[in-house]
Amino acid sequence: MQYHHTGVVTDQKQPNEFYVEATKVWVTDPDDHPYRIEFLRFESDTPVKPPVRDRCHTAYEVDNLDDAIAGKNVVLGPFAALNGLRVVFIEEDGAVIEYMHFSEGRTRIN
Repeated sequence: MQYHHTGVVTDQKQPNEFYVEATKVWVTDPDDHPYRIEFLRFESDTPVKPPVRDRCHTAYEVDNLDDAIAGKNVVLGPFAALNGLRVVFIEEDGAVIEYMHFSEGRTRIN
């Protein structure tokens, strides 16, 4: 597993944000931020519930989502966030963690 980004929930529109239809959230690309921050701005009718909707998260790239979540407290997903990117959120020790799996050939969020 390798660190990918820190997700920060905001209600402020961000430069270069893009829409993720599956979760009705606007996000930024952490590759564009010097500290690898991904801002998330949820639509009012998002299907995403707490704790993902209202807490920061740390994201890691993993080789296999099923292996990564074995025995974990899954709070969202797994789901296709974008074409070539599947994600799942877990809660562990009070922290929200995102596991990400990029399909072969894809290395960035956007």
